[in-house]
Amino acid sequence: MKKILFIDRDGTIIREPADEQIDAFEKLQFVPRAISNLVFLRQHTDYLFVMVSNQDGLGTDAFPEDTFWPVHNFILDTLKGEGVEFDEILIDPHFPEDNAPTRKPNTGLVEKYMNNPEYDIKHSYVIGDRETDRKFAENIGCGFLQVGDWDKVAAIAYGGERTAEVKRTTKETDIYIKVDLDGNGHCDIQTGLGFFDHMLEQIGKHGMMDLTIQVKGDLHVDEHHTIEDTALAMGECLLKALGDKRGIERYGYALPMDDCLCSVCLDFGGRPWLVWDAEFHREKIGEMPTEMFLHFFKSLSDAAKMNLNIKAEGQNEHHKIEGIFKALARALKMAVRRDVYHYELPSTKGML
Repeated sequence: MKKILFIDRDGTIIREPADEQIDAFEKLQFVPRAISNLVFLRQHTDYLFVMVSNQDGLGTDAFPEDTFWPVHNFILDTLKGEGVEFDEILIDPHFPEDNAPTRKPNTGLVEKYMNNPEYDIKHSYVIGDRETDRKFAENIGCGFLQVGDWDKVAAIAYGGERTAEVKRTTKETDIYIKVDLDGNGHCDIQTGLGFFDHMLEQIGKHGMMDLTIQVKGDLHVDEHHTIEDTALAMGECLLKALGDKRGIERYGYALPMDDCLCSVCLDFGGRPWLVWDAEFHREKIGEMPTEMFLHFFKSLSDAAKMNLNIKAEGQNEHHKIEGIFKALARALKMAVRRDVYHYELPSTKGML
């Protein structure tokens, strides 16, 4: 079965001007890294390339065809010169108010792919820059890759999405965690412990990963089980999302926060270990017992099978632990970064 990349044009391959109409060469600019990554995907994958573009009013007095085709053909010739050719080019000329079945996000132009068992729609993608492109992908039944960072788009199209879900239910806690390592830092976190939520949000926000954490724990007993089990489930989720670890940087950070200096270095080498050099003199910060900080990171290290080396110095207890969580986030961001141009296991042993 053949997989397809349904690729938008304006705003995705070329920059879209304020008037949303590329009708002159002086308006033409390619989106940074678009060409090099399209070349990579063409050379290293077997996707079909199908361009799908809305061109409002093409052929009308407001947008004559003789102003469109010279620029469009130049774009195609430029890409062809770099080895990128499209298997099909589909252009819809209708205005939004026409509500034409062929205008994105409607699927009239691509139904021949959707209804054909030769094509693997489930594992295909729409690559675009607008919400209409996202909706177009939903209507087709395939994935959506939003252009903002073409390197990230190419990495997901080539190496696959790095998402994972973990459900962990015991007599003490009921936990659901979902992570997208290639997300944008969106978080939905509810553990029942406000300060713990705030710390976990640092991981998603500063690690640029989408993170959903929903926890129902026996807080009527104490905070121990909620914090420990969340760490275990989160570590398992990270390990699962990393998959075979091919192409990752593997290692990852020190950062200051006001009076504090926090260092978190990690290695996704498959061998859990924790070095903890941080002292806290308050019993709690928010609702979170400071004795649980070490326990959280030990459980996270064990479940994610990663080496964690954590050090923190400073006077303000809140700043110290927040700095540790932020440094962890940046270390994770660095370590999980994937380089598809060197898509190999970062180990001389041949396994991690």
